Amino acid sequence: MGAEGLRALLDSVRYEVLPAKATEDKVLAHVPRGVVVTVTASPVKGLEPTLDLATRLAAHGYRVAPHVPARLLRDDTHLKEVAGRLREAGVDDVFVPAGDADPPAGPFDGALPVLRGLGELGSPFARVGVTGYPESHPLLHDDVTVQAMWDKREHATYVVSNLCFDPRVLGEWVARIRRRGVTLPLHVGVAGPVQRAKLLAVATRIGVGESTRFLTRHGSWFLRFAAPGGYSPERLLTRAEAALTAPSARVAGLHLFTFNQIAETERWRRALLDRLGS
Repeated sequence: MGAEGLRALLDSVRYEVLPAKATEDKVLAHVPRGVVVTVTASPVKGLEPTLDLATRLAAHGYRVAPHVPARLLRDDTHLKEVAGRLREAGVDDVFVPAGDADPPAGPFDGALPVLRGLGELGSPFARVGVTGYPESHPLLHDDVTVQAMWDKREHATYVVSNLCFDPRVLGEWVARIRRRGVTLPLHVGVAGPVQRAKLLAVATRIGVGESTRFLTRHGSWFLRFAAPGGYSPERLLTRAEAALTAPSARVAGLHLFTFNQIAETERWRRALLDRLGS
């Protein structure tokens, strides 16, 4: 892989974390202030743990992007309250997925109505992210997910791609959404250097987080973590380098799913940057 292209991706990273008891201490101990920290939300625990952790991390000087899943919002008033609380904390970046709550807590069954609602509130956030699906979503046809990104483009400022372990599929998806006219900057979702046993423990203990829930729907993916040499974030990035660093791809950086293995993820990133001569 071209060192310069990979270095640029690794220098512009977002770390996705789960709002667990020890998360704040782990972030403070291991994550540089220049790294954006995204905080997932749980359909089991609701938005409160996410808002609480995002507020505390923002107070520590981090750039924070809390998840605000549409299906966890009770109504327009709840959306206004959430937006107000985050803005008061200095948060100017939110990620708006549909979410997994079933049934929804209120009238929002997808992200688009929430994005429109934020517009009606005066667009309180400078940055608003939406989801992209390089590998098939278990409940939606691929054409539907691409169309959804197109529909959201006027309300969002960036796309975060969900987990993908196939560099060919990832590259083809990036080219496809660009051909379809989706021009929003893309943060490519990549699983960090996670060990399968630890990942399973996190998924079992917390049972929440958009990323963990999405991963558990794809049992075959666990085999990629378990097999010797089955998954390496560096190898994935190496094989996808040409597709991700092409100017037409408009890749803004990496979105690393840490599964709360925060120290390990930052160690891996620093070691790789050191090997690249950063």
